[in-house]
Amino acid sequence: MQYIENRTFDEISVGDTAEMVRVLTARDIDLFAIMSGDVNPAHLDAEFARDDIFHKVIAHGMWGGALISAVLGTQLPGPGTIYLNQSLSFRRPVGLGDRIRVVVTVLEKDGETSRIKLGCACLNDEDKAVIKGEAEVIAPSKKIRRQRAHLPDVHLHHHGAAYSSLLAAAQAASTIRIAVICPTTPRSLNGAMDAFRQGLTLPTLIGPEEDIRDVADEIGVDLTGATIVNAASVKDAIQRAVEMVAAGEVDALDEGTARIRALVKGITPALSTAVSMSHAFALDVPGYPKPLIVTDGLLNTKPTLETKRDIIENALTLARALNVETPKVAILSAFEEITPTVSATLDAAALCKMAQRGQISGGVLDGPMAFDTAISKTVAKAFPGRPDVAGEADILVAPGLEAGNVIAKQLMHFAGAEIAGVLLGARVPVIVNGRADSTRSKVGAAALAVLLRQQQRQSLVS
Repeated sequence: MQYIENRTFDEISVGDTAEMVRVLTARDIDLFAIMSGDVNPAHLDAEFARDDIFHKVIAHGMWGGALISAVLGTQLPGPGTIYLNQSLSFRRPVGLGDRIRVVVTVLEKDGETSRIKLGCACLNDEDKAVIKGEAEVIAPSKKIRRQRAHLPDVHLHHHGAAYSSLLAAAQAASTIRIAVICPTTPRSLNGAMDAFRQGLTLPTLIGPEEDIRDVADEIGVDLTGATIVNAASVKDAIQRAVEMVAAGEVDALDEGTARIRALVKGITPALSTAVSMSHAFALDVPGYPKPLIVTDGLLNTKPTLETKRDIIENALTLARALNVETPKVAILSAFEEITPTVSATLDAAALCKMAQRGQISGGVLDGPMAFDTAISKTVAKAFPGRPDVAGEADILVAPGLEAGNVIAKQLMHFAGAEIAGVLLGARVPVIVNGRADSTRSKVGAAALAVLLRQQQRQSLVS
């Protein structure tokens, strides 16, 4: 147990010192910017900082001032100190990785007022001052010894960072041709055209041409660059899209306003492969350090063991398209022991055995596993002997459609996760998003389709 203890006015002598050492990290800069609201690009934008006066990202000046305050408030004089004045002179910049030694030294004491003047300095590894100044405080008169406060964990999440990385990776790949099924609502049309504007796709809009143009006029979307193929109904549009895939005219499909059941029925068996089709959500979850795939939450209602194998194979394909070299797969269940009355546990055990025998390849599988064990390192520590997947899952395989859908939607609405959805296992990727998903989600799904198509092309070449 750690304690924090002050030094009273009577215990302090001129010449007394206290110090602390801190190494500047990017996390420190982010936290200080969040707390202060100071988003000066000199501290947060490496590209900007390269052309600035110091040619690198530097700490906020008052970060060093805060360290001086920490020494005064926790060591000399410590708890009970009342801050009166502080002067600071900033001498040199502090860059990422710099080791800063903070030293305060008692210069004067005033017995009548209990005031103390202290010299303050922040020194770098060369023992050169980056900050110098003086502080005036009222020292405490009573001894204080308290247990040191345990600070809460802070999880920094750069909202949109994973989305930006996904978009950048897709923009670096070849643009794909995409058939959009009846984009006759503002969301479906705007999503398709936004993916085009981002340089991801060349859209062919299949549906009632007059309706498509009316929606475009309604929301002010320019259809220049898009091809429109007239089709009277969703069924006709799906059939035309299938024909375009067969003819090699498009590389992916976008559900548009089609229902997933109608879409799957319409593309089966023409676009079927040896693997069953399944849906996967790709999520960027605040507090989770990497992209997370949840499957299947939209297509397979009560998947058999064979279908679950295909669901895993499809999810592994998506993870590899996202540049995850060896994806970690958690097969979820409410129970972590194999329980004969709970079929999900039996399936999980069988799937892990199949992976051991090479019937599922390209990833590391573990299950049955509870959701919290799969995603929390803290919980995973309570279950030693499961070091590979527990607490570090890349893919969560739900026991059924309802569980998969609930997991993904809860992460989106409660945790603020960004989400994109795609149908896997067909001859080409199929963009499938939820009814409440944003245009941003549609563009994210288009980026997934680009990377999946790139992976397909690379597989054909190899």
